[in-house]
Parts: sequence; structure tokens; C-alpha cells
Amino acid sequence: MALPQPEFHSTCLVTGASSGIGADVARSLARRGHGLTLVARRADRLDELAEELRSAHGVRVEVIACDLSDAEGRGRMLDRLAELAVNVEVLVNIAGFGTAGAFAELDAEHELEMVRLNVEALVALCARFAPEMVRRRRGAILNVASMAAFQPLPRQATYAATKAFVLSFTVALHAELAPSGVTAPTLCPGPVRTEFADVAGIGEEAMGPDLFWAESPEVAEQGVHGLERGKRVVVPGLLNRGGAIAGHHAPRSVLLKLVGRFYPVGR
Repeated sequence: MALPQPEFHSTCLVTGASSGIGADVARSLARRGHGLTLVARRADRLDELAEELRSAHGVRVEVIACDLSDAEGRGRMLDRLAELAVNVEVLVNIAGFGTAGAFAELDAEHELEMVRLNVEALVALCARFAPEMVRRRRGAILNVASMAAFQPLPRQATYAATKAFVLSFTVALHAELAPSGVTAPTLCPGPVRTEFADVAGIGEEAMGPDLFWAESPEVAEQGVHGLERGKRVVVPGLLNRGGAIAGHHAPRSVLLKLVGRFYPVGR
């Protein structure tokens, strides 16, 4: 199991590629000679990144602006991929967002949109491309979860639940695909210096001390390295790996109290 070798008619489909980890995963794959199909809502940013990668690495880069939380939008994206006549041999599901606040006070439709993007779109794309990879007996899927996947998070209840789904789903998928030579790691980063916290409305103090934070290029490189090695779960950073173990095994009553010290449930 490994990252497939680049070919002219193959592509790495990277969602959430307009910024942060998504853009840096695209850069990491381009450095390895892979062609790319960049997907996100912001076409202008995708175009800028595409030009950067073409100029720096001479790889084929396509851009598809798409709202992946919308089923019709996903359908149009798949139609465009068919027109391009490329094989998606690497799928990277990074598109997603979070929110912050007591669930009862948050906008319900926005929470549902998060579930559609973080969960439904990811499953839909895996369902579309995993069977082709199995038939070819080559391919790789990188699904991005979070350290939030390992324990419930008050005031990020929906976000943590979506990432718990991604982790559980992808670990099972990894085991199912392994006999065919297809790999499917889950990348579970801790706090990363991207736009995520600002978009979610989360103060940096709520995401842990500085020693837990990582830079996006480093996290992206570890995710791609996990694809190359056929890893099951990739948790960047020694402290975060310890936190993942604690989050998975410690009693919930203890964990919820600790989480509350950084991110109090009450106003």
C-alpha cells in the first residue's frame, strides 16, 4: 500500500484546497510530481494556487469551484471531472468547517450544513471513487478529521461529532481497502495556524497552549507521508498523540472537566 506513482491521466482530487492544510497538501503532492484537481468554493484562490503549482512544478492542475455541501454542486463537479477524462487515484477530503457556542444557541441550519459538508460530502466522494480504486488495485484516500475526534467537546458539539464520524468511518475503510492495495489514512491534527479558528469563532486560548499548535505545511507533509506509508491514523505532534490516547481512554467525566477549563460551557 502506497501513494500511487503520478501519471499524466491521473489526478489527486483535493477538497478544501483554497487555503490552510488543503492548499499545503496540494503543494506537497505537486512537489512529488502529481497532477491535481483543486476543489473549494473560492475560485480566485484556487486559480492563484493552480498557477503557483504549474509554474513551480510543471504539473497538470485543474480547478473546480464547488459547494460540496450541496448534492447538486457535487454532481456538477463530478460531471466536470468526467469531461476532463482523468482518473482520481488520490482523494483528499479536507473541506469542512466548525462552529463554537452552546448548541441550543447556535443556528440550526448552519449546524446541519456542517454535517452535510464534514460528513455527507466526504462519504459521497469516498463512495464515488473507492470502488474505482479497488478495481484498479491502486489508489489512496486521505480523510482529515481532528484531535476533536477523540472526545466530545462542549461548545463544539456538532463539530467534534462530525470528526468522530470521520475517524471511525475511515479506520474501518482503511481495513476494508487494505487487501486491494488501496490505503486510507485519517489525519487528525491538533490546533493548526490556519483560518479555521477565525471562521469558527473560536479564540486561540480555547484550542490549547502554544506547544500544541502546528504549522499547516508541516501537518500537510505528515498527512502525505502517511499516504506513502499506508498509515491508519496520523496524529502530528508528540503531545497531540498523547492527547489522542488520553481522549480515547480517559473517563468522560474527567475529560469534560478538563475541556471545560479551556472552553467553559457556561456564558
